[in-house]
Amino acid sequence: MHEDLAAVREFLRHPTLAKAKAGAVEFWEIIGPGGRLHPGWFLEHKGHIVIEGLLMVIIAVMLLQSRFYPRTTEDEDALTDKEIDTLCQEWEPLPLVPDVSDEDYRPEPPLVQSRKGSSYDVLVNGQPALNLACSDFLGLGSAPCVQRRARETVERYGVGSCGPRGFYGTFDVHLELEKALAQFMGQEEAIIYSYDISTISSVIPAFASRQDILVLDEGVSYPIQQGAKLSRARVFWFKHNDMASLEALLQRIEDDEQRQRAPLCRKMIVVEGVYANSGDVAPLQQLYSLKESYRYRLCVEESHAFGVLGRQGRGACEAAGLQPGQVEVVVASMGTSLASVGGFCVGHHEVCDHQRLCGQGYCFSASLPPYLATAAHEALSILGSSRGQQLAAQVRRAAAALRQQLDGTPGLVVSGAKSSSKESSSSTESPVLHLQLSPTLVAAAGSRKAADMLLQGVADRLLTEHGLLLAVPRYSALDRVLPAPSLKMYVHAGLSADKLPHVVQAVREAAKHVLGPLVKGSQGL
Repeated sequence: MHEDLAAVREFLRHPTLAKAKAGAVEFWEIIGPGGRLHPGWFLEHKGHIVIEGLLMVIIAVMLLQSRFYPRTTEDEDALTDKEIDTLCQEWEPLPLVPDVSDEDYRPEPPLVQSRKGSSYDVLVNGQPALNLACSDFLGLGSAPCVQRRARETVERYGVGSCGPRGFYGTFDVHLELEKALAQFMGQEEAIIYSYDISTISSVIPAFASRQDILVLDEGVSYPIQQGAKLSRARVFWFKHNDMASLEALLQRIEDDEQRQRAPLCRKMIVVEGVYANSGDVAPLQQLYSLKESYRYRLCVEESHAFGVLGRQGRGACEAAGLQPGQVEVVVASMGTSLASVGGFCVGHHEVCDHQRLCGQGYCFSASLPPYLATAAHEALSILGSSRGQQLAAQVRRAAAALRQQLDGTPGLVVSGAKSSSKESSSSTESPVLHLQLSPTLVAAAGSRKAADMLLQGVADRLLTEHGLLLAVPRYSALDRVLPAPSLKMYVHAGLSADKLPHVVQAVREAAKHVLGPLVKGSQGL
């Protein structure tokens, strides 16, 4: 211990350490209070003048730099008239619309020139025809009481509303229609939109944003896809009507959230009651069970099921045995069974009230013309009567019969003709029927355009030789999954039992005439 203290004392008396101490003291005397380099001493001896002078020099240099003076047109040499003419001749503007390729070519649609009595007997390109491309499933567009109510409304309110609902475009007939729709659907409230396609594409962004999750069936139509895109939510897809795929997806999302400790967000499954692109009916009972198990909300687009499926015509949800309110958001078009224009959404009070502030198609579009609202209201009253139920039952029977009798048509596959699932057996009653080109002929055609042209040939023969108007659906290139090429037929109340044999025979004859040689050729290969 004494030896350590002696060593320390010896180190402190070392000359080098003494010099270091003396240097530190001298340095402090220079920079410390009173020292020559202390800020106080510098200011006392007018040192701030040096700093201020230096700043003034810097400012003057910056102001005198040429780049701070804007260049004027006088400093530039003016172009001569010849140079201007040359530049104008060389300029080639970009096309406003890109060139249409052969693949994008679409034939002219048939021209409907008049109707004769019902909604279904029309004059097309100068030829009488039965309209099977019309989604007025119950034929209420030509009902005398509906037309009379529309005329009375035009005389009272005029033609247009000329304003959005939130400003000066709300009429009493809008509120009456919303109340009637809510009562018919067994819901607390309803909200109507002036355009059916903008309804679902406005509803989805109203309830989903960037941090939320949307789970969509791959078979949903473009308006739903666009609504999901506009919401900017995280979108996940499951295979069409495949509940095993959906459950695996929901479990994967849940596992990822638990692993990442993700914050709470809104989650919604979006499907169609009857899919516009296939005619299939969604297995809503299984969808309801899965959304309850994984704590999701469910949004069902019922445009092609409303008025036809279900005991009271409420749609696919009712047909699946679901009670009002079990599906949080139900959306449908008024352009199908109500034979009007626009769309509606029903649900709890909060669901509809929120859209009055956040539904873009509601807030920023002129409201539904009053006469269309009263026409839809009158059609809804028929839909809720025994007559409406009879018409819906007639449509369901005709749809099931057509699927059964058209099955086996050469070169065509009937959507929903056969169903192995009890849950999806109502697909046979779907009023949307697609006659899809067989996979063999699609492959033989070689391109989408060629496949569509084959089907267009069938449609043209049906119109010219048999007086039946069918459509070949055209899809957007932006569709996530492009549906199979098909002829699309809307089954409606105009297809009485005596007309079904003619329709079946005509479709078989046209398909055999146009597709028969290709079918034989593919079989020969």
